[in-house]
Amino acid sequence: TPTGQRKVFDFFVDMEGSPSDENVSRLLADLRPMTDRLLVLDEKQVHWFPRHISELDLIANRTLDAGVDLIADDHPGFQDAVYRKRRAYLTETALNHQWNKPIPRIDYTPDEISVWGAVWDRMEDLWEKYACKEYLLALSLMKQHCGYQRDNIPQQEDISQFLFRRTGFKMRPVAGLLSSRDFLNGLAFRVFFSTQYIRHSSRPLYTPEPDICHELLGHAPMLADRSFADFSQEIGLASLGASDDDIDRLAHCYWHSVEFGLCKEYDSSGTPKHKAYGAGLLSSFGELEYACGPHSDEQEKQGEGEDDPKQSPPETKPWDPDLASRQAFPITTYQPVYFLAESLDDAKQRMRLFCEALPRPFFALHNAQTDSVHIDRPVVRTKGVPDNA
Repeated sequence: TPTGQRKVFDFFVDMEGSPSDENVSRLLADLRPMTDRLLVLDEKQVHWFPRHISELDLIANRTLDAGVDLIADDHPGFQDAVYRKRRAYLTETALNHQWNKPIPRIDYTPDEISVWGAVWDRMEDLWEKYACKEYLLALSLMKQHCGYQRDNIPQQEDISQFLFRRTGFKMRPVAGLLSSRDFLNGLAFRVFFSTQYIRHSSRPLYTPEPDICHELLGHAPMLADRSFADFSQEIGLASLGASDDDIDRLAHCYWHSVEFGLCKEYDSSGTPKHKAYGAGLLSSFGELEYACGPHSDEQEKQGEGEDDPKQSPPETKPWDPDLASRQAFPITTYQPVYFLAESLDDAKQRMRLFCEALPRPFFALHNAQTDSVHIDRPVVRTKGVPDNA
C-alpha cells in the first residue's frame, strides 16, 4: 500500500444473538476499537408479512366484511335464495383452498355462463378499440390455451398454469375482498387473489363487487405480460412490513394503475392514443369508453351505475406514482382523474423508483426457486399477526 494510504474493508456479519446478551456485548466492545464505524442492525418490530408462499394461507381468508354485499338489500342477488346458496358454496371452496393444491374446478351453470357471455359481447368490440396491445396479445393466447370464449368461463387452474409459464404469476381463489395490506402482500410472491363467483343474472352488466368478469377479463390477461407482472410485484414487495401510511400510498398507486391505468400507443400516422391496461376499465364497458373514447361536454356516461348521469370529460395526468399515491378516488362512480404512462415498461420503472424511495423497514427480494422472501436486516413480525399464525 502506498505511503499515507490504507485499504478500507466493510465486513458484514450475520449472527444469532442480541446486544443485550452479555457475550455479544463483550464482543462488540472488543470490536469497536478496531473499526472506524460499527453499525449494529438489531431486530426491528414491523407489521406481520409472509416470508414463504405457504404463509399466504394465513391471510387468504381474512376477508373484509365477508358476505356484506349479500346482506345489503340493494344487492341484485339479495332476494335470490338459489344465488345465495351458490355464493355460499363458492365461498366455502375458496376458504378450504391451500397454497400447494390445485385450484378446484368449478362447474359453472348455464345461467352463469349466460352472464359471462353478456359481458363478453358488450366488451369485445371495445377491447379492440381501447385495450392496450399487451392485453390483446394475452387475450388471443388465452383463447387458445385457457378456454377463453364467450360461451365458456375459463377455469382458474388453467389460467394459473398459463400465467406461471409466461410470467411466474399464479392465481389463488379468495372468498371476498382482502385488506390492501394482505392483497398486496400476495403480489410479492407473484400471487393474485381472485374471486370465483359471478354477478347476478338480473343485472349482467352491473356488479357492486369484484367478480370473475372483473378478475378474469380485466386482471388475468395483463398478468401474462412480463413488464406488467414485474410492475405488480414491485408494489407487492414494497408492501411487506410497510407502515399503514405507506400501505395506503401503495394502494392508491395500485388503484390508479393496475385498476384504472392508461398508457400511450401510436397509430400508423404517429398520433398518440390512450389505451387501457387497468382491469377496472377493461371489465367495464361504460368506463372504458369514457376513459379512452372521444369526449365532449354533452357526453353521457353509458355506465353500469344506477342513474347514468352526465359527466364531464375526465382529467388525464402523466403517470407519477408520488402524485398518484396522494390522489383521492371514488369507488362507486367513474374516475375523474386517470394517469397515463408512456408505456408499461415506463410505468414499471417509475414505480420501482417510487418504491425504492419509500422509508421501508427493509428491502425484500423474492426467490422464485424457493417461493420465499429474503430481507436485508433482522426483524420481528409483531403487528397484525394472523390469528392462526
